[in-house]
Amino acid sequence: MGNITQDLLALTNAQSVEELWALHTAKMASYGFDRIIYGFTRYRTSSGLGDPQDWVVLTNQSPAYMKVFIDDGMVYHAPMLRWALENNGSCSWRWMQVPGNLSPAEQRVADFNKTMDVRAGYTISFRSVSERTKGAIALTAKPGMTQDAVEQVWVRDGDDIIVLNNVVHLKLLTLPYSGKRHLTSRQREVLQWVGDGKTTQDIAILLGLTAATVEKHLRLAREALDVETTAQAVLKAAFYNQMFVIDV
Repeated sequence: MGNITQDLLALTNAQSVEELWALHTAKMASYGFDRIIYGFTRYRTSSGLGDPQDWVVLTNQSPAYMKVFIDDGMVYHAPMLRWALENNGSCSWRWMQVPGNLSPAEQRVADFNKTMDVRAGYTISFRSVSERTKGAIALTAKPGMTQDAVEQVWVRDGDDIIVLNNVVHLKLLTLPYSGKRHLTSRQREVLQWVGDGKTTQDIAILLGLTAATVEKHLRLAREALDVETTAQAVLKAAFYNQMFVIDV
């Protein structure tokens, strides 16, 4: 499947989420996984995954599939998501075929997947550094590829596939990602100054603005990030790598 060192070099040198994702989807397709979904949250709670607007979701699945799976809420009953939340490492989708492993709601998700030709694959659950974070990726085999064929690929290339996905996950954590929480350059700038310990009046002088204008940008930043305080806005913007970003 090529030189993994060259693949890793290309991934680690990617300068944007879009570039990284294009490289990774092409590489996974070369192993037979032509549809993948990556998901990550920093706002997991004991009872759920937090606000869907705060999820990082990357996929090359069809819009028709994603509408039902994400927008219509089927993701909350996805059996491999439950596995990923409870485990680290990789898991064959053969796990779903074990009698008693799926609840009725999870079986409905599995049945829907079959109608969309999502039948065989592997899920990788990335090790979390805190109780609030979780990331995972679902690798769906191309139509017509059986789970037995997937297992053969995994025996031969599974370690390489895991390494590549781990690197992509770690790389994504370093790249700016706005998703639905987009900050303007001015909002980002004022938050950066707050992060440096400057007061509203300090920022007004530094940027040649009025204090009222600075307050307006801070308010809009809080609204964009859906938080109540400026301190929370600074924290969330830092989580999304939207502060102190080097433009390339």
